[in-house]
Amino acid sequence: MLPPSYHASPASTRYPVLYMHDGQNVVNPETSFLGVDWGLDESLVAGAAAGRLQEFIAVLVWNTPQRLQEYMPAEALSWLMTQEQCWYDRVEDRYYNPTSDAYLAMLVQELKPYVDQHYRTLPAQQHTAVMGSSMGGLVSLYALQRYPEVFGAASCLSTHWVPGGGLPVAWLAQGNIPDPATHRIYFDHGTEGLDSEYGPYQKQVDQLCKAAGYTEGVDYSSVVFPGETHNELAWRKRLHLPLEFLFGA
Repeated sequence: MLPPSYHASPASTRYPVLYMHDGQNVVNPETSFLGVDWGLDESLVAGAAAGRLQEFIAVLVWNTPQRLQEYMPAEALSWLMTQEQCWYDRVEDRYYNPTSDAYLAMLVQELKPYVDQHYRTLPAQQHTAVMGSSMGGLVSLYALQRYPEVFGAASCLSTHWVPGGGLPVAWLAQGNIPDPATHRIYFDHGTEGLDSEYGPYQKQVDQLCKAAGYTEGVDYSSVVFPGETHNELAWRKRLHLPLEFLFGA
């Protein structure tokens, strides 16, 4: 998705880039889950017109039927294999055999070079962000940890911390928080539906990130939306906030 000024701007004008997971849900209600999209295009146009957003290029990466495997941090499961059997038994079978390392390698080694070659991007790490919801939020954070030299910021909406009763959080606690000197992170969640399970885990993550050196309101944000649930409509309503965190004017 190209920003409003792209074709009218000088050839020297370049734009930051946002890579979004579950891309079929972002701009088109006909392909989106339950027929409601995130309204990314509307948010970009309105935010830029109001002077709240820098314009940016968005790369919308659709998921496949192997979504859980694509988005489950492989290193978390590798770490799990070194732990006591009780941890192993707590993780549901559907999260095993992850392909997230291959998925992120595709983004970094194939897709990003293509985008940077064919569009007027700002390719550096500080201008490259990633965003997703639920498992997409989890793999967005994993992208920062796995490729810290490529992705400078992540917005993680309704991050799905619950596999194995908080395995992703336990893995982060092993020294896997992205470096606050070079990264920025946004988290949020609601309080209804599946989101109602996230609060205790998110509080642990907030403490881990604070201990690692992140500062709320500077390079970190963690927001709770009372009464909101776990779906595209909820994320659509608050999309302007993670976008402004990433690309605020």
